[in-house]
Amino acid sequence: MDNVQMFGTKITAIKEYLYNFARTHSPTRLMGSENTYSLSKEHCNLKYSDILPQNAEGFPATREFLMKVVDILIDYIKNQSDRSSKVLDFHHPGDMMRLLDLEIPDTGVSLQQLLVDCSTTLKYQVKTGHPHFFNQLSCGLDLVSMAGEWLTATANTNMFTYEIAPVFILMEHVVLHKMREIIGWPNGVGDSILAPGGSISNLYAFLAARHKMFPQYKERGLSAVGGQLVMFTSDQCHYSVKSCASVCGLGTDNCVMVPSDERGRMIPQRLEELIIERKAKGHIPFFVNATAGTTVIGAFDPIAEIADICKKYNCWLHVDAAWGGGLLLSRKYRHPRLTGIERADSVTWNPHKLMGALLQCSTIHFKDDGLLISCNQMSAEYLFMTDKLYDVKYDTGDKVIQCGRHNDIFKLWLQWRAKGNDGFEEHMNRLMELTEYMVQRIKQMSDKFYLILEPELVNCCFWYLPTRLRNMPHTAEREKLLGEICPILKGRMMEAGTLMVGYQPDDRRPNFFRNIISSAAVTEADIDFLLAEMDRLGHDL
Repeated sequence: MDNVQMFGTKITAIKEYLYNFARTHSPTRLMGSENTYSLSKEHCNLKYSDILPQNAEGFPATREFLMKVVDILIDYIKNQSDRSSKVLDFHHPGDMMRLLDLEIPDTGVSLQQLLVDCSTTLKYQVKTGHPHFFNQLSCGLDLVSMAGEWLTATANTNMFTYEIAPVFILMEHVVLHKMREIIGWPNGVGDSILAPGGSISNLYAFLAARHKMFPQYKERGLSAVGGQLVMFTSDQCHYSVKSCASVCGLGTDNCVMVPSDERGRMIPQRLEELIIERKAKGHIPFFVNATAGTTVIGAFDPIAEIADICKKYNCWLHVDAAWGGGLLLSRKYRHPRLTGIERADSVTWNPHKLMGALLQCSTIHFKDDGLLISCNQMSAEYLFMTDKLYDVKYDTGDKVIQCGRHNDIFKLWLQWRAKGNDGFEEHMNRLMELTEYMVQRIKQMSDKFYLILEPELVNCCFWYLPTRLRNMPHTAEREKLLGEICPILKGRMMEAGTLMVGYQPDDRRPNFFRNIISSAAVTEADIDFLLAEMDRLGHDL
């Protein structure tokens, strides 16, 4: 190459660098480290004290500031919907601390700096709504539900009384009644509440079951029982079920883990044997948890058979359908997975998972109306007065062990209004069909991927086979090697920023990948990309 050519090449490289620098540092572009989303000269140096509500004359600045925040949010939504954008810009914690300014100052910063803080925060945040984010049970970004969350934050009200949240309380009443009807309880009989996550929903079920069997426990504590209470759950259940035994005084030794079959489903015969075994020791079996959609494999315990056993031994049947409850909305996929759920005494169901409502949105439902209030009521007279001018049955705060309760209903109500029952059914069917497509593609690429089992839900569990292991017989040794590859390949995904798929071991296997399809943005092409990208990043491992 002569000097002229070398000079021309350098000029081209410099031009490309300047173009990229200008593109990524433009004040109108989201996520640049120098991005400012510039306020007008009149407002850029103003502070928190210059806008509403501190400054009654500050509406013009307030409006401009909030509109810039909305611009940042809308640009972020657009950016994460762009399949050519990264799922994440990964940095190790120490490096991230150096990139961010997280210090709390003595003197407040300007409104302009706050906008920079907002855009920088989203720049380094994982885009969980990106079509190539398959990492968690909660994936995607439902824009109607998001709009509901924006309104909820603006209303900024608590949910303990009708007095301060009349519209939201009535929405909660209507939506939860609808969910009980869908569960299958006649005319939506029973009671429900929204709780801060599925773990707390399961805790409410435990407390209600104990109260139902021993109503004096609330006042007298352990002396009201007269024996050792015992609960039962699958060895594949969510850890929060075992946590109930710890938190509520049973002790984890008295949360009996019932063996599951090769598909991850509780074995009813073993449940009955374990109940009989504990009764022979003088213990009091009182609570059985059946899981409808286990966290890792997505398995459904046989609810109808478990219900028969609970009836026989007078045990409360709780169904943890936090993950799989969305399939109640699908006539095609509800049975046999959720057959018998109407026989449950309580059901946990998280719309923020399969249904795509924004985090968090978790519900707990009881067949027995009045049990929640009887179990948890403390009758604080400064809040739950009985001589109010309206029907105080709508003061729901005394039903729960919390006091303050976040408004999680509006985003779900608005989303359900937008989709209707038919739209949610189509959504559930589509997620399941995409999972079936992924299984089909994995089977077609059996030289590169090993399907661990046929999924019951949208959890697709598999191993990736790098080139060096493709002709190796599938033995325990091969599984061990494949398990060692999972964290390395996951690390490459995160460093590339193009894809996120979760991995974990279970009690039968070393590490394996668990892909979740719960985002409405996902298409067949995204699944094809997922498999091709894993092969690109991992073939040489």
